[in-house]
Amino acid sequence: MRTVGLYLVVNALCVAFTRGASVDTFDQEGKCEEITIPMCLNIGYNATRMPNEMNHESQEEAGLEVHQFWPLVEINCSKDLRFFLCSLYAPICLPDYQKPLPPCRDLCKRAREGCEPIMNKYMFKWPDRMDCDQFPVQGENMEVLCMDQSNASSSSATVKPPPTGKKPLRPCKPGSKNCASPQSDGKKGGSGRECKCQCSPPLVSLGREPTLQQSLVNRSVAGVSNCAFPCKEKYFNADEKEFAAVWITLWSGLCAASTLMTLTTFFIETERFKYPERPIVFLSACYFLVSVGYLIRVVVGHQEVACQGAVIRYSSTGPNYCTFVFLLVYFFGMASSIWWVVLALTWFLAAGLKWGNEAITSYSQYFHVAAWLIPTVQTLAVLLSGSVDGDPVSGICSVGNMNMENLRTYVLAPLVVYLIVGTSFLLAGFVSLFRIRNVIRKQGGAGAGTKADKLEKLMIRIGIFSVLYTVPATIVIGCHLYENAFHEEWLKSLACTCPNASLTPKIRPLYSVLMLKYFMALAVGITSGVWIWSGKTLDSWRRLWGRLFGRPDFSGANAVLIKNRPGKPPPPQYLMSVPPGSASLLGPAGSVASASQHHLHHHVLKQPPLSHV
Repeated sequence: MRTVGLYLVVNALCVAFTRGASVDTFDQEGKCEEITIPMCLNIGYNATRMPNEMNHESQEEAGLEVHQFWPLVEINCSKDLRFFLCSLYAPICLPDYQKPLPPCRDLCKRAREGCEPIMNKYMFKWPDRMDCDQFPVQGENMEVLCMDQSNASSSSATVKPPPTGKKPLRPCKPGSKNCASPQSDGKKGGSGRECKCQCSPPLVSLGREPTLQQSLVNRSVAGVSNCAFPCKEKYFNADEKEFAAVWITLWSGLCAASTLMTLTTFFIETERFKYPERPIVFLSACYFLVSVGYLIRVVVGHQEVACQGAVIRYSSTGPNYCTFVFLLVYFFGMASSIWWVVLALTWFLAAGLKWGNEAITSYSQYFHVAAWLIPTVQTLAVLLSGSVDGDPVSGICSVGNMNMENLRTYVLAPLVVYLIVGTSFLLAGFVSLFRIRNVIRKQGGAGAGTKADKLEKLMIRIGIFSVLYTVPATIVIGCHLYENAFHEEWLKSLACTCPNASLTPKIRPLYSVLMLKYFMALAVGITSGVWIWSGKTLDSWRRLWGRLFGRPDFSGANAVLIKNRPGKPPPPQYLMSVPPGSASLLGPAGSVASASQHHLHHHVLKQPPLSHV
């Protein structure tokens, strides 16, 4: 009776099962499921795991492809062909063993030797993706296990010790001169090589994808040439990937809704949004378009945006979904950072230098030039250098997902500069506000306490918004630094295998860090709406509702109702008109934040100049 023999190395078993969860191994994406592919029933095992190493997401998809080989199985050109095909398309699933179990090289060669002559007779080639050289040699590597079958009557697994007569292995890092090259067979001068790097699944060999060879020439993964990362990441399981899609969609949707409300309120009552607060509106507009970039992936799909066939998109310069999403996410993301700098600058001019909103507004054209021209230059630099690439986790296109040098140049460096400059202006404005408050308290007089309290409320509101921006921005930078530090190690874990897993453990990204990055990248857009959450906003929407549906509303922000004594209706003359725009976005009419010149300067109108304080 033909049975399955899993050729395992004893030391590898010890490492795999004694280390347990302490070794962060490559996780397959699904749980064990019963085999339903007809050709692979009664093959010697009855459980498999999807996706498989051929990047099939389900058994139905794998079955459609593997049954193309049924005529060869039917004529029995090789007794090993059926088992070899099933080991590729429906690999065995062991609940306590999470690493891939590819077929052994000898199994592949036996199947190829028997069937390739018949295929050649009918003008068919042996598929490149089944090239036997990519599969491990049984017993050569103490870390890598593989599948084979025997004709013995025993159903026990065959365990074969590694070849003897070789020098003891020393630990090395993948890619070093002592490690095997991608084309190496793991031997050099009769002594064993420590590590072997090759383009084996889930990585995609460009030699097996002829349609991608021209567009992805010279691509490599962990030093392995003609190799590319698959369309979707292979670090997380199916549940984690599904949650990531829902997570990103949720926050991008909330960001779009919050920023759209801010923009609509601005268009309803434009005069209400004066400098120094108006940059909040432009910041919200930028985050609205960033969220649209994320939502496009929901509509057209991960594959259409971030992928080029079976691999992730490494470059995009033409008119396609990837380029469009990149423009939305990157250009407006950088523009939002500059509008944050402008916002901090205008607060400093109002609080520190006591500029009025008219004076600040006179420089608004320069703010717009800086906020739109600088991101334009950055975006053109990325496009001209062909640095746009896909994100295998989120399914969008940006820059620096697969190339860490691009991440440092086009993402990290600008974000750090913008954050430092904006925070500097913000701190300078706070120092000025503290000095003004101290002058008011020391001067005393009627109303000094009230004025100081109003100033403190303004400082609190500015402080809250500062935290709502600087904390997410700092966390996003930290997540990018984390990716920059470990990205190459993650790729080496997929491409390279070393005999001593305790010295070169398989690692993967921290799932929580990536989810935090996507949330924080959209959080500022969600929280920017906090500045319009007031009674005035409600009145503005009521008036809009009245105009649209013919129900006039007289409780708008341009009217202040003075309360009369209970029981008596207020006379008409108590309804007093207030000029539009007399109250700013930061506070109600009459507060410190109503007009920067009036309230920040006239608190100390009768005081000595601040330069003397």
